[in-house]
Amino acid sequence: MSVKGASYEAQRSRFVRMAMAPSLLFLLVVAGLPTVFLLVTSLTPGALVNPGSLGDFSEPLRNYKLLGSDERFVGSLGVQARLSVYTVVLQVLLGTGLALLVHSGQERWKSLRHLFVIPMVLPPIVVAVIWKLIYTPDISPIYQAARMLGVTLPALTTHVDFALWSIVIADTWEWAPFTFLMVLAALQTLPAEYVEAARMDGADAWRVFGHIVLPYIAPVLLVCTLFRLIDSIKAFPLIFLLTGGGPGSVTEVTNYYAYLVAFNFGELGYSSAITVVLLAATVLISWGAMRVSRNAGGAE
Repeated sequence: MSVKGASYEAQRSRFVRMAMAPSLLFLLVVAGLPTVFLLVTSLTPGALVNPGSLGDFSEPLRNYKLLGSDERFVGSLGVQARLSVYTVVLQVLLGTGLALLVHSGQERWKSLRHLFVIPMVLPPIVVAVIWKLIYTPDISPIYQAARMLGVTLPALTTHVDFALWSIVIADTWEWAPFTFLMVLAALQTLPAEYVEAARMDGADAWRVFGHIVLPYIAPVLLVCTLFRLIDSIKAFPLIFLLTGGGPGSVTEVTNYYAYLVAFNFGELGYSSAITVVLLAATVLISWGAMRVSRNAGGAE
């Protein structure tokens, strides 16, 4: 490489670093400093009733030792796991089904594709309010229609058997459009000659889907699954407005339990330890998702 070329590359690299510096500094202030404060607080017995305890580092691992014997914390991990699995599976299936219908070319479905993405662009708190109205027996059109048909529906958000599923349905309605958009974009890049050749060989619709369409969109489905799995931890607005973690602790996921520990019980140190564990789990899942996506891309 010539001296002139080396000088250009050096100037370009310096310009890129200078251009990124403000964003990196902003991220450091907005995300880095609160994370450091969270880690430091998790090493103290910090409590709202005793502000001085936030500086007590005499037993830094105390909160983490308590987590293993906290049945409510362990139970919240199980609730979070069930919620994540149910929502991710339903969102991927529903989003893929809608994408296939729209891609089929039928005008009645193509005309509705803009409506399918509306839930995803709404603020989460607005989605929670909408489903709060839907689940309120006195004003819900669903309950009114059921009464007209002579059917008695239980209060879904306060029933032990249905409370978690009420969250799953609302979260699926909100985020299935994400899979819908991703899969539809992949389907629109599928070479038409592959499908036409299979049909000329006598393959029916199911064989075309199983042997051509599904393998083609499989990497996109994997990405959707991993992204939604990571994001499923953030169902706080729905739980806060719809069930409040109840009935009992049926819908009490880990981040909601951390919220209760901090603001209802005043145990900031212990709440920080719970949040650190949840953050570490999220980072591990994200790292695993990146590895799986990279391996899938390399295999393809």
